[in-house]
Amino acid sequence: MGKLSYVTNVSLDGYIEDEQGDISWFPLGDEVFAFHTELLRPVGTFLYGRRLYEAMAVWETDAGLAARSDLTAEFASTWQKASKIVYSTTLDVVSTADTRIERQFDPATVRELKATTGSDLTVGGAELAAQAFRAGLVDECRLVVLPVVLGGGKPGLPSGLRLDLELVDERRFPNGVVYLRYRIEGGGR
Repeated sequence: MGKLSYVTNVSLDGYIEDEQGDISWFPLGDEVFAFHTELLRPVGTFLYGRRLYEAMAVWETDAGLAARSDLTAEFASTWQKASKIVYSTTLDVVSTADTRIERQFDPATVRELKATTGSDLTVGGAELAAQAFRAGLVDECRLVVLPVVLGGGKPGLPSGLRLDLELVDERRFPNGVVYLRYRIEGGGR
């Protein structure tokens, strides 16, 4: 059985992008970038909203990205190995291998996927993740908290939903980034 995790970068005040939709404020650095690769290594399937999928697809479609360094090559290889499911009503074709489009998020289908897979899954994109949280499908919330306060933007976690969390892991990086891994009590049904 696979575990479904929500993995995202957030500002200290909980936003994944600023009010203009910009994410260039992510000061990851090599150590945090390598840590992201390790987080994604056990993932067999990425569940993405359209916007996040399009942003991440470059790790397969732009060979120059992987060629920049050993770190980027390792991340690209890790990302490409996983299957991708893109939830979109507007996307007609995908640009990456082992990728399929679903028109709507169906909790029963995701529950079945979790039950029958031998590897972990992640859900990405705040709106898609909110649907998975509301359906009680998310087992873990993995936040990479960046040392910046944006004051507004797109929230990384769903509003109007209470989640009881248990901290199961944490890591502090020299550049001020903090990783927090929470198990969601009662999640993952």
